[in-house]
Amino acid sequence: MTICASEDATALGSPHRAALTIAADGSYAARLARHDDAAGSWFPERWTIGGPEPYAVPLPGSQPEEPDSELLPLADGRVLILRRVADRFTVSLLYPTGPGTREVLLGAVPADTLTLLPPTPRGTLGYALAPGAQGTALWLVHGGAAGPERVAVVPGRCTGGAWLDHEGRLLALDQELDGRTKAVVVDLAHGGPASPLLQITEESNDRLLLADPDSGLLLVRSDAPGHDRLGWGVLGSSLPVRFPECLRAPDMAVTPFAVQPGRMLLPDSCAVAFRIDAASGTWLGVWRPAGRQLRQLRVPDGWLAGAGLWTRDGELLLPYATDAVPCGVARMAIPLGPAAAEEAAGPAEAVRSAATAEPVAMPDGMPIAVPPAVAGGSGSTDSGGGIVPDAAGTCIGSTASPHPKVIDTEPHSSSPHPRLCRPVPLQQAPLAAREALWSAHSRPVTIRAGATQPVDPATDSAARVSPRR
Repeated sequence: MTICASEDATALGSPHRAALTIAADGSYAARLARHDDAAGSWFPERWTIGGPEPYAVPLPGSQPEEPDSELLPLADGRVLILRRVADRFTVSLLYPTGPGTREVLLGAVPADTLTLLPPTPRGTLGYALAPGAQGTALWLVHGGAAGPERVAVVPGRCTGGAWLDHEGRLLALDQELDGRTKAVVVDLAHGGPASPLLQITEESNDRLLLADPDSGLLLVRSDAPGHDRLGWGVLGSSLPVRFPECLRAPDMAVTPFAVQPGRMLLPDSCAVAFRIDAASGTWLGVWRPAGRQLRQLRVPDGWLAGAGLWTRDGELLLPYATDAVPCGVARMAIPLGPAAAEEAAGPAEAVRSAATAEPVAMPDGMPIAVPPAVAGGSGSTDSGGGIVPDAAGTCIGSTASPHPKVIDTEPHSSSPHPRLCRPVPLQQAPLAAREALWSAHSRPVTIRAGATQPVDPATDSAARVSPRR
């Protein structure tokens, strides 16, 4: 969800799709590519990125594709394609057969608008949203008994989409109803009833941008602080949503697109990759809740902006395409330990190529797109590769983490996943140390009377920090 404008201007704007859609398990990806002919016509292309070296397979049909056709890679290597045909959408499966492309028509969905949802966690099903006069229909476009089938209708107009579990049972949507947008969760295992997921204040517009089922980390966008801001919370926690100052970047749109998996019950240590858009270009940012800065990174030339994948080993995979390398994946090794260790590591981190596991510089022939220095001295770049250093006092405004110490061991007698519970409105959120699973890792903060957002002691001298019991 990114628009190249200032943060305030992009608050409620329409998102544009990532240039490449990656399957949840990182095995395959798909995009619409352009022919080199004079017309520059479009055709589907499947990327294999789960092996030792990425490669692309074209899947051209009998006629060129429209640029608004949508693709969804499946875990078995097939690609789901959604095409508009008159007053309906057709759904087909594409896969290579020798020198050609085989296409299997699954059916059609009568709708004015139909949008594919992100890949399901297991990678075998396909869902889509169709807003209508009576609400938003949720369609199972692949994986049903007999073609596309409508599985639920959610009141209001729904957008977005994030999976909250590994089974593909709980789907979070942004529901616009009665002039307000709130994140709700749809339980697909019980016929699709929608229940509230995120409500910071009654009057705020609260959207869910990204969710990590392992740690429970949620990335949200809300105007509860008075204008649109990026914030974070934990699924199942009664602690309020926090809005780090370092994610508020003037004259830039900062949009999360990937979260590091495998950090079971450790949301503070999860690394989040951001796409940063400004008038001067597009580059990358990396942030952790336990950290104090939004680190700015250089990206490979030809990066398919908004596309990327974290591995469980802590590598960030960034797909790119250039004339010299039509299908490439840059592997960026980024430190993911505790904040203190990360600061000691310094900026000279290795960037690995897709063809070797040894730390090396960027591959020969793959130029680097360096993000320009942020206006006003809020960022800098380094010509040596790796992570862009954050000079003290000159970084984008930062705030202290609400969780100053990362716990590296899993708490005893805890469930393997945070429980799903109805969130508490921000002004009513309990802050006692023993009332939430995660409060044991943080210091309770006293909210002043009339405050509409958490008061951070690092940025507000009037805040009182309650002593640890």
